Amino acid sequence: MSKFDECVAKYEAEFKKLKVSYDADLLRKVAKGCGPSIYNADASKVSSADAEELDRVKKSFLIKKLGLKDGPKLDEAIKEVVDTFGSSNRNKFRAMFYYMLAVKFKKQGIYK
Repeated sequence: MSKFDECVAKYEAEFKKLKVSYDADLLRKVAKGCGPSIYNADASKVSSADAEELDRVKKSFLIKKLGLKDGPKLDEAIKEVVDTFGSSNRNKFRAMFYYMLAVKFKKQGIYK
């Protein structure tokens, strides 16, 4: 099994633990879009306690990648994803985080 497949398997297991349904094909595409960051222990996760990190997710992913307009809905969506993981869950994997945001805003087409 490749390192990429190991990462995707880890995300799938975490989705099952959270009891969140997911599209395996889309998850693979989102993980691929994260690039090499998925292999780095620190970069592969989103720190919900770090306001700068959440702002980066908003600016780099939601606004730049998904093409959304800045506003309170973006912050609400990020908070909703954090709540889905649970604030004490240390495994907020970036690929999963981005996946949930893309689905929330119905932007799966970015990965087609």
